[in-house]
Amino acid sequence: MTEITALLTDPAAWAALVTLIVMEVVLGIDNLIFISILSNKLPPEHRQRVRRIGISLALVMRLALLSMIAWIVSLTAPVFTVMDNEFSWKDMILITGGLFLLWKATKEIHHSVDPTPGHELLDKKDIVISNVGSAIFQIILLDLVFSIDSILTAVGMTDHLPIMVVAVLVAVTVMLLAADPLANFINENPTVVMLALGFLLMIGMVLIAEGFGSHVPKGYIYAAMAFSAGVEALNMVSRKASARKHAALDARQAMLNKAEAAEPGV
Repeated sequence: MTEITALLTDPAAWAALVTLIVMEVVLGIDNLIFISILSNKLPPEHRQRVRRIGISLALVMRLALLSMIAWIVSLTAPVFTVMDNEFSWKDMILITGGLFLLWKATKEIHHSVDPTPGHELLDKKDIVISNVGSAIFQIILLDLVFSIDSILTAVGMTDHLPIMVVAVLVAVTVMLLAADPLANFINENPTVVMLALGFLLMIGMVLIAEGFGSHVPKGYIYAAMAFSAGVEALNMVSRKASARKHAALDARQAMLNKAEAAEPGV
């Protein structure tokens, strides 16, 4: 209690909290994009539940890992060396997660470009149950990777456990609030789906690079994502303007046709 009171009156602690919240929210975007794409593959009645389960599992994992900070920090210790490159458990987890993201994003892109026929001969209920279970399992795997990355970031920014817990709680709350709007937006805009899958490919490559010891500044990654999102936003505005223009022309043509039909002697 004394430590918490001291933190509440310490401006440096508040600055660390705000900075860490921002970092946790930004890191949570990757997790949220994956959950959104995966949940949108399910029937509408299951999507919100799977998102809630996925984000709740992310919170549980982060809080559980915070209770094992000493073990988490030990994950950065080298386990073996290959050609003068040292690999820790953290590196292996990042590489595995990156490879999984590459596989999943490539598979989803292939499905979007060349969709396979549905399983008409199988019972629909069995397919839904299988897909929901598969979605939750994949979310758990990626939650683990992103949670470890998130907690290691928190450990590197502050030594105070209460600050880490508050930052994680705020970040996950933001994810819960943003989950449905983001997923619906992605689902309603096919081009955004492809952009999000491209983000997952890039994130997968970054995780693999980090696992092999090549640090990629997060600022570069999110700047590239923001630029791509900005270009897509301009394309969406252009498409909507073009659609309004065509709708106005069609309405005008319909009015002219109606006027001509109403003229006597025609």
